[in-house]
Amino acid sequence: MSTPIVDRDLTRQAPSSPRERLGGYVIAKRAVDKCRAGLRGKLGEYNFDCPLDNVLFAFKQITGAQFQAAVQAAKTYEEIGVWLNANGAKKTPEEVKTWSDKVEADSLYNDPAKRAYFSEHCAKLGLTPETATTFDWLEADDRASFPAQ
Repeated sequence: MSTPIVDRDLTRQAPSSPRERLGGYVIAKRAVDKCRAGLRGKLGEYNFDCPLDNVLFAFKQITGAQFQAAVQAAKTYEEIGVWLNANGAKKTPEEVKTWSDKVEADSLYNDPAKRAYFSEHCAKLGLTPETATTFDWLEADDRASFPAQ
């Protein structure tokens, strides 16, 4: 299956959910959307090569610039999944799944330095910080920012 990369205008709609896996990697499809939007000047309030993207980049031992070059060259999301598997640190499918599952289940609440920030923003979105994952928070924020989607 070949899914063309959608050139999203992030001033008008949210990027893909961080849960959507690309080549098995969480965060990757969202990072592609933000990267492409940034290249077109349509990033809005989002950031590319941000702390969330860097969770993926650190796992794969790649840089935002390397990822951006791959995104610029790619026509489909699947091409980025193939690129991720072929570049940076070599990871088995099992390692990718274990990492993705862990990142998806994680919460900024578990980081004492980020707990207050996370709790405040969760409360504004009607989430319970003690049980919300980082991805729950990001998705709720996306929905609040673009309620018509």
